[in-house]
Amino acid sequence: MADEDSFYDDDVFSDNPEYNVVSDSGSDEDKLIHAKTQIAELKAELMRYKIPPLLVGEVIELLSYDNVIVRLKNGNEFSVFVDKALDSKLVPGDEVLLDQKSLSVVQKIGLKKNYDVNEFVIIEKPNTTWKNIGGLKQEIIEIKEVIELPLTKPELFKEVGIEPPKGILLYGPPGTGKTLLAKAVANSTNAVFIEIVGSELVQKFIGQGAKLVKSIFQLARDKAPAIIFIDEIDAIASKRIEVGTSGEREVQRTFMQLLAEIDGFKSLDNVKVIGATNRIDILDSAVIRPGRLDRILLIPEPDKDGRKAIFEIHTKKMTLDKSVDSEIIVKNIKGFTGAEIRSVCVEAGYFAIRENRKHVFTDDFLKARDKVLGIKKKKNALSTYID
Repeated sequence: MADEDSFYDDDVFSDNPEYNVVSDSGSDEDKLIHAKTQIAELKAELMRYKIPPLLVGEVIELLSYDNVIVRLKNGNEFSVFVDKALDSKLVPGDEVLLDQKSLSVVQKIGLKKNYDVNEFVIIEKPNTTWKNIGGLKQEIIEIKEVIELPLTKPELFKEVGIEPPKGILLYGPPGTGKTLLAKAVANSTNAVFIEIVGSELVQKFIGQGAKLVKSIFQLARDKAPAIIFIDEIDAIASKRIEVGTSGEREVQRTFMQLLAEIDGFKSLDNVKVIGATNRIDILDSAVIRPGRLDRILLIPEPDKDGRKAIFEIHTKKMTLDKSVDSEIIVKNIKGFTGAEIRSVCVEAGYFAIRENRKHVFTDDFLKARDKVLGIKKKKNALSTYID
């Protein structure tokens, strides 16, 4: 087997039939030129494979013209030197390429603009409209007043001389339509919809959660008008305790950054915050005080009219038999949330499919109701057992 030096010799490539791809046609001189060109390209390709990869970091602070502090993706920070051949002037926030051994800055990528939160952004406007929400008439009016009007008609508030709330907190049982309301108001305002689950803001390394919160709000300002929807906000905004683990203290740091960001923009800015939770009882009072999420809105289980409206929305595209009595069905789903009513409609469709029918009957809905109710009771029993 040839050693490394001989591997790069011309003879190795010229004698190896694997690289002898020159056609028989043409003069010997043309064949030789073509072969040497191919050999040079193969050598260059092999050399590229031997070059070690560079690390990606972020400039945190400038110490001098040739010395900076950088942070790697794992959260570690280092004081490193800047390659003299680098012409571009560095500023805090720049992404740079670092040598693996010395961590010296060898190339500038540019100012960091992806904020590490692109996965939270719904670029396209949500398709949910007010017509997709059954019942909740008063709740829709209130969320329009807090979110929609300040974004679409800010001059009204200036003329009256009042400042609208910066955000709103939606609370209530699971499946009552909190997320639907947030998406519907984003649709009606043509705003960018940034959806976050509270637990996603809890990061492994110290300070990363707070940085993520800051990036989310900066992204919202850059893409304004925007609506930031924080689902399960109780994951980071629960009541603070004096003694706790290092993980709990990190959650509190993230929460304090959230409060600072909400305080940091004006009421009539084109950024609004919507929080949602099932456990308002464990929320810290700081997040719901006046000036922050000061409009608190209960999203209750639907009443009879609401259940009927939700049922009609979910059966609009279903092929129902003429004998279907919606009044009987609505009466038998008392206490069901909007999500559970949707499940009843889906299960009723499955009962028809199993019997190879194209129409859905009242009995299908009643059997589906019993099935969903059984699942609901099992979940409640499991929750009681765990508690």
